[in-house]
Amino acid sequence: MSVFAATLLQPAITGFLIGLGLIVAIGAQNAFVLRQGLLRRHVFAVTTVCALSDALLIVAGVAGLGTLVQSSPLLIAAATLGGAAFLAAYAVKAGRRALDPGRLTAETGPVSSALGPTLAAALAFTFLNPHVYLDTVVLVGSLSAQFDGSARIAYAVGACAASALWFYGLGFGARLLAPVFARPAAWRVLDALIALVMAAIAASLLLAWWRG
Repeated sequence: MSVFAATLLQPAITGFLIGLGLIVAIGAQNAFVLRQGLLRRHVFAVTTVCALSDALLIVAGVAGLGTLVQSSPLLIAAATLGGAAFLAAYAVKAGRRALDPGRLTAETGPVSSALGPTLAAALAFTFLNPHVYLDTVVLVGSLSAQFDGSARIAYAVGACAASALWFYGLGFGARLLAPVFARPAAWRVLDALIALVMAAIAASLLLAWWRG
């Protein structure tokens, strides 16, 4: 592996872990994707819309807010400390979910087989969710300020890859995943891992800020 590739690997992995940690959670969007996967209706279209929507928000955050934050050392410090605090809080939240796990189940009710209404619902579950902006634009974007140039691009690619991997895996693997994640124990393990990853990233941010 070349030195250049090795240099880009770390930010890509960081972006991937942050993106995966934020998206893998019980929510309306994931439940909708799971439902379509179980029904085998427009799975590719739905997962692609969700993945591209997340990628758009991630890139917007990295290109806009990340650049803004990097221009000011004060904002960099604020973003680093704020991001570390948010990740630590998210780790605590995931830890609590691990102690009291829920279930990811397909939605019930009438199902439209038309592509248009299905994609409209996928977009609504994405862009009408206020948490998506905090996770992708604000958090993922502000944390990109620790990287420059190609490293920041690698970070964004890693975060987008995590989103795509999750949506396609959930949609096309729904029939295999549904019985697993219907059990609270499965979410207990997953949320525990998410808590550990988020806590580790928060600690690394604080350490980098302290050394800087």
